[in-house]
Amino acid sequence: MSDSGAEADSAAAAARLSAGAVEVLPEGRLAQQLGEGRPLRVKLGIDPTAPDIHLGHVVVLNKLRQFQDAGHVVVLIIGDFTARVGDPSGQSVERPMLSPEQIDANAATFQEQAFKVLDSERTEVRRNGEWLDMGTEDLFGLLRRFTIARMLERDDFAKRMSEGRPISALELLYPVLQGYDSVAVEADLELGGTDQKFNLLFARDVQDALGRPAQSVMTLPILPGTDGTQRMSKSLGNYVGVTELPEEMFGKLMSVPDEAMGQYWALLLGEEQPGGHPVEAKRELARRLVERFWDADAARDAEQRFDQVHVRHEVPEDIPTVRIEPGESGEVHLPALIAAQFELSTSEARRLLGQGGVKLDGEVVDAGRLDVPLEELTGRVLQVGKRRFVRLG
Repeated sequence: MSDSGAEADSAAAAARLSAGAVEVLPEGRLAQQLGEGRPLRVKLGIDPTAPDIHLGHVVVLNKLRQFQDAGHVVVLIIGDFTARVGDPSGQSVERPMLSPEQIDANAATFQEQAFKVLDSERTEVRRNGEWLDMGTEDLFGLLRRFTIARMLERDDFAKRMSEGRPISALELLYPVLQGYDSVAVEADLELGGTDQKFNLLFARDVQDALGRPAQSVMTLPILPGTDGTQRMSKSLGNYVGVTELPEEMFGKLMSVPDEAMGQYWALLLGEEQPGGHPVEAKRELARRLVERFWDADAARDAEQRFDQVHVRHEVPEDIPTVRIEPGESGEVHLPALIAAQFELSTSEARRLLGQGGVKLDGEVVDAGRLDVPLEELTGRVLQVGKRRFVRLG
């Protein structure tokens, strides 16, 4: 094949692999790398600050899977070390620190859930504690190559400084450490959300400073949460977890505003939203995603349950029955009952009561009634939110 033909093939391959990306930098570099005729090492770094993967993570994981299917190697870096530092990307305040035990537990769960999208046989999993837990001489040698002025170029730091919000010295170190990950795994390409652009580009600086070939960078859109506006986040409560029960996943997806459906179809299914009524497009999206992470039977059952609860306003037949015990006064403290049965904190239970999010036999519970006689609860159906029920025995 002629040089011009090979270049055209590489450009076409780069265009396919870049479909849906916001930016691929430097321009033309990915096509050059693909033209070398070797599998690329495609990096994604994840700090295990939470135990669960949600659909927002799936956007990047889908792209990684596309690279795997094209014959490239995905390097998934679990940031067990950088999670102790805290990524400042998109943060208006310093992130809270996690214990080593929390980080290890989250890392194990995250890795397991990532393989719901990635091919485990074609994924190289590394923890950056392998190379970042270095001696002080090596650390100082790395850090002295970069200036504070360069770190402060990032938008979120500039915003926090203008507002008088604190920036810890650890946060200033984060881009250097994250960039060293790319050196350690010999990354050819790194993926991330648009909020990660500074970190991804800075990794090129770290590679260059240490005499290594600089990686390409690909940024991907950020999926809005079920509120349709803010980014999907567990801390905001607007997320859909990939291991959530089918009925929860289906119900949450049906709650996404119509205006956000186009983004969900494009980012999660790689397709344009079909025409017709938005509710039907929403149902089809929910069916396909539940089927992907569970199976076809689960998707069918989840849709039937949704119709039973939200269309016909019936109580599901298969809800569990729980025995309740009164306190010494003969009354049941509702926040404690709700917290115990629905895996919530008592403060969350009080908040739901105050918002009218708790019902007994379909009637909203008075927010002022925190203690209720046992006989008023026995045999009734307690409902929290739109989809969670228990029968009180």
